[in-house]
Amino acid sequence: MLKKFDKKDEEAGGGSNPFQHLEKSAVLQEARVFNETPINPRKCAHILTKILYLINQGEHLGVMEATESFFAMTKLFQSNDVSLILRHFVSSHSALNMTGKDDNYRGPAVRALCQITDSTMLQAIERYMKQAIVDKVPSVSSSALVSSLHLLKTSFDIVKRWVNEAQEAASSDNIMVQYHALGLLYHVRKNDRLAVNKMLSKFMRHGLKSPFAYCMMIRVASKLLEEEAGSHDSPLFDFIENCLRNKHEMVVYEAASAIVNLPSCTAKELAPAVSVLQLFCSSPKAALRYAAVRTLNKVAMKHPSAVTACNLDLENLVTDSNRSIATLAITTLLKTGSESSIDRLMKQISSFMSEISDEFKVVVVQAISALCQKYPRKHAVLMNFLFTMLREEGGFEYKRAIVDCIISIIEENSESKETGLSHLCEFIEDCEFTVLATRILHLLGQEGPKTNNPSKYIRFIYNRVVLEHEEVRAGAVSALAKFGAQNEDVLPSILVLLKRGHLEPYLTQNIPQAPSPPFLGKLENNIPTNRLTR
Repeated sequence: MLKKFDKKDEEAGGGSNPFQHLEKSAVLQEARVFNETPINPRKCAHILTKILYLINQGEHLGVMEATESFFAMTKLFQSNDVSLILRHFVSSHSALNMTGKDDNYRGPAVRALCQITDSTMLQAIERYMKQAIVDKVPSVSSSALVSSLHLLKTSFDIVKRWVNEAQEAASSDNIMVQYHALGLLYHVRKNDRLAVNKMLSKFMRHGLKSPFAYCMMIRVASKLLEEEAGSHDSPLFDFIENCLRNKHEMVVYEAASAIVNLPSCTAKELAPAVSVLQLFCSSPKAALRYAAVRTLNKVAMKHPSAVTACNLDLENLVTDSNRSIATLAITTLLKTGSESSIDRLMKQISSFMSEISDEFKVVVVQAISALCQKYPRKHAVLMNFLFTMLREEGGFEYKRAIVDCIISIIEENSESKETGLSHLCEFIEDCEFTVLATRILHLLGQEGPKTNNPSKYIRFIYNRVVLEHEEVRAGAVSALAKFGAQNEDVLPSILVLLKRGHLEPYLTQNIPQAPSPPFLGKLENNIPTNRLTR
């Protein structure tokens, strides 16, 4: 901050300075004009100039003085006078900083000025912006390029005139300037496919120094390839494949990720990308190991055979200290491994399931679901593992994923029906999620009457009638009704249960008096007394 000039120094400089005798207290007193209604733009602008002058002369404002002045100035934004808000309060001060000698202020000044400049004022600073884009100071150039990118939304026609300056900035030695320049050039031309292709061709020939710029080019190239219906004979695909040999790890990973996400990629075309990801699996950097195994996990969903070559590296990651990496490694192995390895993998997963988040637990459940479809003979092992997971603590999404998985196994494998229904019956005894409880009750009403011993499920359903709230009770009554409607042997028992549950409105008026069912005494003895008062 500048020191306050002595009065003699000011007089010695010659000329007349209208602000040389300003007193801080007097100016702050005048600033009360900001609170008047209506606002006098001319008078307020003059007072703002006085305040800026005092600050530039090194005058210190106390905490209370600065706070009161600031909130008084905010009232001026209610004025419709653009010159008051922009030109006097911000524009003049920011423009001075933009063209000043202190590089520390020039970049922030560009950003601040562009933040509050509208399309009508932009032409006034266009010359400054062009100069800032090609400025030799990287921070100033980057600030101007990023600000230009934001201005595209409101003043596209003006900003697109700065393309020549942006192209000059794209040849900068600074990696961030080059990256921001490429971003501006792309967004100016993104609606012109031919122009984007020409831009990519130019930079592919001359090369880039910025790894960030390379990553952007890879993303743009992959987007164009998707629009071309995945034509892998294109020079764009060759460019992405060449990036797999780049010296920067982020560029290599970006290229590999782009290739595996391209539609209609064959196993042969995936091979180079998978090989790179396999190398990253043994990287000392946890971020690279995580990125690699996560991407391989996605590849295994569509092309499990392409990932089989990485199984040894993935098995080494099962014991990784980072549980997220270990979880993804195991779920990938579940998709690519053999039937004989399932038991061993299940044991490894169970050893750290309690240490990972629900998000990764859902990933494990999804992998098990896919495994059940692939190896139906392993449904018993997988079902027991899912039931163990179901009894543990977890959120709604996690529990829903397990229930969905068990239901899908029941629907696809008739041998697992009774085991799966029994597990779900146990779960609804303490289920705190209404949506899951009603869904399971619906499934029990649909599949339970078709089993060899339907009466064993009735106790669990009746507990829901007695102990739960309205929505779950309604689902339980509906399920009981299905048992009675589809099985004449249990119909008398169902009618008695509904009567004893005070559910006469659900019954018809002509109900035959049925004897007490043989399992009713056992049923009532199994109802916890502490839950009857719920």
